[in-house]
Amino acid sequence: MATIDELKRAACAAIDRRSEDIIAVSKDILEHPEPGYSEYRTARVVAEQFARLGIKFRAGLALTGLKGAVSGGKGSGPRVAIIGELDSLIVDGHPHADGDTKAAHACGHNCQIGMMLGAVTGLMEPEVLSELTGEIVPFAVPAEEFIEVARRLDLRESGKIEFMGGKQELIKLGEFEDVDIAMMCHTASEMGAHSFALGGTSNGHVVKYVRFTGRGAHAGSAPHLGVNALNAATFALQAINTNRELYRDQDTVRIHGIMTKGGEAVSAVPADVRLEWRVRSGSPDAVVRNSDIVDRCFHAGALAVGASVSITNIPGYLPMRHDQRLMELFQGNAGRLMDERKILIMPPSRNRGGSTDMGDLSHILPSIHPYTAGAQGAGHSSEYVITDYQRAVVNPAKIMAMSVIDLLADNAVKAREVMSSFRPAMTRLAYLNFQRQRAEVLEYDGGS
Repeated sequence: MATIDELKRAACAAIDRRSEDIIAVSKDILEHPEPGYSEYRTARVVAEQFARLGIKFRAGLALTGLKGAVSGGKGSGPRVAIIGELDSLIVDGHPHADGDTKAAHACGHNCQIGMMLGAVTGLMEPEVLSELTGEIVPFAVPAEEFIEVARRLDLRESGKIEFMGGKQELIKLGEFEDVDIAMMCHTASEMGAHSFALGGTSNGHVVKYVRFTGRGAHAGSAPHLGVNALNAATFALQAINTNRELYRDQDTVRIHGIMTKGGEAVSAVPADVRLEWRVRSGSPDAVVRNSDIVDRCFHAGALAVGASVSITNIPGYLPMRHDQRLMELFQGNAGRLMDERKILIMPPSRNRGGSTDMGDLSHILPSIHPYTAGAQGAGHSSEYVITDYQRAVVNPAKIMAMSVIDLLADNAVKAREVMSSFRPAMTRLAYLNFQRQRAEVLEYDGGS
């Protein structure tokens, strides 16, 4: 019987042999970006790769997700999901942006698919798989980037989805009920001398779709007959800014958004103005508190000019909770590939400011979401590109494969330890109830 070290070497060697193919998949997805809940071509690429590897899978989960199943040779046991995200952003001006949709992989999700496929490639080496107890679940999930809110509201209205984040929707559908442990890696830039980062947390958030309605009129000859919805929105945004002294430093508050419609014509008083807004904070309580402040500001804008406002509050993501035992496994395996001094361990209080629906999953089952180097440029910008695919795809694939070997070898004793020590913050049903309570539409008539 092979030792765990021998199994890890065999898995890493298999990944090295297929590294060019794995990287090629990531580059192919880079050149064909698709935003959330429309990743149909990307899903086909993953389906082809699953079929090539002989992985049984189901497709069309939460519209575009794919979930595979690879059984270990030592019989049934814990189930470990290796996750990759399918979707892109919308970033006009990115060197790899789609000419029509402006979609672009400015966050490295294309590399996540390569990592996932690489890891499972290594684990499916016969000498490796034969020694594992339990099941490997390669899982390609949609719609992590919470964008195109109006389009996703249409999907919700038509009954195609309930939740606008992919993992949220998959939790609702019960697709993580048969998963015991989940892991993924994310590419990152601006890591300094570090090659890998573990730990920390992320912001929770609530998403707002806001519509100010006024009354149109000729902007030159009769503006007094109109009600300017753009002025209402502008006043509201200034009100949000004047409340910034209320946002506590320890809550890592981020309040931001875009205006998706500012009126119809410059010659008319704007009567229909729409915003997509986001309130992020480091805890669910802070999200609720700061969301209420922002809603009050939107009401104030409507009241100031006599417009009406509709605020659709949409349940966003929860802060990330890294499982300590999984972190220790990842750290040990990352240390096999790189100088341990290049592995950054962040304390649980270190908040990167962004948000991820991996945070939602981490409240329900033991999860980890580390970061790997290999990119440059600010995330979500036209400058964000992958410059080193060995670091961005191959290394994390090896680390995840080795970590799964640690978990599922030796009768899956380490996986069972992770599971027994984990204390969920929420059950699946409690999570769904919590999120559904966040969903509301607030209507206010400032002219009444």
